[in-house]
Parts: sequence; structure tokens; C-alpha cells
Amino acid sequence: MAGSWKRVCASLGRHGFHTAGGHYKARTGAEHQWLMRQLKDPFVKAAKVESYRCRSAFKLLEMDAKHRILRPGLRVLDCGAAPGAWSQVAVQRVNAAGTDPSSPVGFVLGVDLLHISPLEGATFLCPADVTDPKTFQRIRELLPGGTADVLLSDMAPNATGIRGLDHDRLIGLCLSLLDMAPQILRPGGSFLCKTWAGSQSHRLQKRLTGEFQNTRTLKPEASRKDSAEVYILATQYRRPEGPGKG
Repeated sequence: MAGSWKRVCASLGRHGFHTAGGHYKARTGAEHQWLMRQLKDPFVKAAKVESYRCRSAFKLLEMDAKHRILRPGLRVLDCGAAPGAWSQVAVQRVNAAGTDPSSPVGFVLGVDLLHISPLEGATFLCPADVTDPKTFQRIRELLPGGTADVLLSDMAPNATGIRGLDHDRLIGLCLSLLDMAPQILRPGGSFLCKTWAGSQSHRLQKRLTGEFQNTRTLKPEASRKDSAEVYILATQYRRPEGPGKG
């Protein structure tokens, strides 16, 4: 159901919250519960105050503040970008809109299966499947020099409710991005991806350890405590000699 929640989040980002009873009657019980939790969430409120498209912006803000993933002048590929909150943060941090004339100007490219509303300083490729070879070619055409300094992924599959299956599918998405990295991510670059802990985590960790100098697991405060999600940050990319598939 992750994709469903993403669509709801995108809708809320465009239209704001509607608390009229009639609005809730049109939603399922699960969606109603999710919306009630959103209304009470301090990060949701802060996102609205600071004009971020979704609360997930604060996850990236916190991780970047601690680990300096994003800097002026860097080229960023944001996978699973809708509704655009991570791209908003990236645009600010890499100076993609050129708002700071004294700093280098970066570039942000966001890709998602869902529609993403335009954002100054960002280029969006949507609807598009990042794992599709045609999308991959278009990504290389749009990125300056055909490469990125930072590869971000907040992607998640539509949840089936079967925890093991959902975990396997998300690990598969992360591994598919790593398969693209030799042609997209520059040597020395960084990779930040969302994952869910589970039996296949070792496959992803093995790939990252073999292809990056440093890896660490992060759980930002904005990530709900009852959520199984964690983020893995891998830095100092070194291109593998072979295909390196796990």
C-alpha cells in the first residue's frame, strides 16, 4: 500500500487537509486512520508551515545535516521522487535554482511512476519507471555530463501486506539501482536508499560494502518508530570491475 499512501500524500500536498465528515466517508478505514495520524503528526504540521510537499522532507534534512550528503554544485538523481519533497530539499542544498550567486549551481533530476508537480530548480521525468531501459537512457541524457554525484532513493513497492514479499521487492528495487550505478554514479559519489529490515538485507549490504568505501544504517527521527524502514547511506563509490550482482 506504500504507493497508495504516496498518492494520498501527493494529494494532500496539493490540496491541504480536508476534515469534513463527508470526505472521510469516501475513504477506507485504513486511509481514515492514516489521515488522522497525519493530522496529529508534528512533522506533517511542520511540512505545511515550511511548504514542503510531504513530511519525508525532514528525513532527508536530518540525514543531510548529520552526514553532509548534499552540497552546492552537486548533481542529484532522486528516484521515487513523488510528490517532490526530497527534490525540494535537494534543490535547496545543491543550489539547483541558483538562489545563492556565490555558490556553485547544482542539478536535481526526479523520477517517479506518479505525476510530480513542477518545482523551480528541478527537472522531473514522470510518469516513468526508473528500471525501464528507455527511462535509463533518458536519465543519462538529462543529467549534466550523463552522471550524478548523489543517487537518492525513497522508492517503495506497493505493499501487499506480506512482510517478507514486500521486503524482497524493496531490496530488489535497491539492487536494480545499484546495477545502474556504474553508468550513472560518478566515482566517489554517494547512494542513499530506503529499505526494510529482513532476510535479504545481507544481499544489499554485501553489494554496498563491495562497491562503496563506507556504509552506515540510519533511522532519522522523522521516520516513525513503529515503521520498519531504515535508510542506508553508502559513500565514496568505487565502480565494480564486473556486473557485481548479488
